Amino acid sequence: MTNKDLMQQVNEKAQKWLRSNIIDNESKERIKYMIENDENELIESFYKDLAFGTGGLRGIMGTGTNRINIYTIGMATQGLSNYLKQQFAGKKEINVAIAYDSRNNSRLFAEKTASVFSANGIKVFLFDKLRPTPELSFAIRHLKCQSGIVITASHNPKEYNGYKVYWEDGGQIISPHDKNIITEVQKIKSIDEIRFDHELTHVKEIGDKIDNEYIKQIKKLSLNPDIIKKQKDLKIVFTPIHGTAVDLVPKALKAFGFEHIDTVEEQNTPDGNFPTVKSPNPEEPAAMELALKKAKAVDADIVMGTDPDGDRVGIAVKNSENDFILLNGNQAATLLIHYLITQWKEKGKLKGKEYIVKTIVTSEILAEIAEKYDVQNYDVLTGFKYIADIIKQNEKVKQFIGGGEESYGYLAGEFVRDKDAVMSCALLAETAAWAKSNGKNLYEQLIDIYVEFGFYKERLISIVKKGKAGEEEIQKMMDNFRNNPPQTINHSNVMLIHDFLKQKTFDQLSHLRYEIDLPKSNVLQFILKDGSKISIRPSGTEPKIKFYFSVNEKLERKEDFEKVNKLLDEKIDAIINDLGIGS
Repeated sequence: MTNKDLMQQVNEKAQKWLRSNIIDNESKERIKYMIENDENELIESFYKDLAFGTGGLRGIMGTGTNRINIYTIGMATQGLSNYLKQQFAGKKEINVAIAYDSRNNSRLFAEKTASVFSANGIKVFLFDKLRPTPELSFAIRHLKCQSGIVITASHNPKEYNGYKVYWEDGGQIISPHDKNIITEVQKIKSIDEIRFDHELTHVKEIGDKIDNEYIKQIKKLSLNPDIIKKQKDLKIVFTPIHGTAVDLVPKALKAFGFEHIDTVEEQNTPDGNFPTVKSPNPEEPAAMELALKKAKAVDADIVMGTDPDGDRVGIAVKNSENDFILLNGNQAATLLIHYLITQWKEKGKLKGKEYIVKTIVTSEILAEIAEKYDVQNYDVLTGFKYIADIIKQNEKVKQFIGGGEESYGYLAGEFVRDKDAVMSCALLAETAAWAKSNGKNLYEQLIDIYVEFGFYKERLISIVKKGKAGEEEIQKMMDNFRNNPPQTINHSNVMLIHDFLKQKTFDQLSHLRYEIDLPKSNVLQFILKDGSKISIRPSGTEPKIKFYFSVNEKLERKEDFEKVNKLLDEKIDAIINDLGIGS
């Protein structure tokens, strides 16, 4: 597309909004300003329509078809309403649940979403105040809804917001529903076709009753209440980082029996500006600084921080020098899955039909742990919606123990179908209590796992490329790796190339090709002779291309941990250097 064609397309979209009877005057004035004064912003705002990625609809808040606002959300909701009426045509009443996080405009967007559903004759259960995303998943199932929406941009910066769509199983939408909903949205020729019900005729507020049921189910996940009784004074520091988990994580911890819970006062107030952090992402060390400061002051055993919508959790533990260190998502998942499987085994709960689920970019040590205990492991594409789909497929046939992804999301039990930081905080605290009852902290427990199963180390590099030009640059990088794959990386032969877009595995030795039985996804994976794994994928929710590195070595004894750790770091550095990737 030439620049002339692009500008024609952008201007046509902008003029449609200006001619609309439904667009408010403030938005129209903003469009006029961009036309007259800010061509770049006009292009970024109108060059495309927001599309569903791994997390649904997500983008920068503002005016335009490529921005999150009440109209793009209204279009999505109108399309979803039309689709729900088709899918559940025989039902007397269609129900949806709506939750929202602490971001700016989240309550407004939730109310506008409810308004469109209501105008379409769909009954809405709207939470009375902000709630964690996993509770929305629970509420859909508990209230027997056909769909659900949560207004959130998860851990993105404050400029973002989003719109996650869930289906009646409580999981995020997957194919064919995601594509079909987009098709319905695209059928809407004018923004004026959006229906709004300003009286909210079919809307019912929900609140504490759902909270109590949710916490009740989380409490049932506890595997060692007797150990918690003995370790009830385990020192826990928790921060919601200005988000939705501010009330429910402490409630879940108390329901498990923990009594010593310190919170970070400066971050206890929900605030969409996230004033104490640059980014409200527990994956980033800066977001956990205040929690670590508090932990040092109270000599905590474990530190936990959740993202704004309460589905991801980062943790910190003491190392052998008694200093707090942050664990990455793979390490936390390793501790949690190991604890769940070993305790299921110890309590005679393993009957041969149990399984775990992890994503293709998550540490292979989880599969190693599962294999030892004859627990089946499923690998799925990135996105917790695929983990939810496996749970749905196996209902009443096999039993889900737990699952996780490297991006700090974990789940146990089957009553929630999305990553859940509320239950994860409770279960990770229980894991810490169990380790302490065995004379260890979580750091020492992790090293013992490495001695038994091999030392797996992972690293993630995200390269940010913003806007239309960045999107094109990311695709060019993917095309180059796909069309000109390396034969060796860091002096180790590339044995297998998994191309999830072509749904093919290429065996570099036999030159044979194998089918990949997973949905299409723009992901490449290189498996090296030395056991290293390199995965490359554009983010579905942010302007980033992500490189995941996984290496492993035997750890014969725990005294060798630092030496092997250094060796693995050097191996990852060498791989990055060989691929020519900067952080």
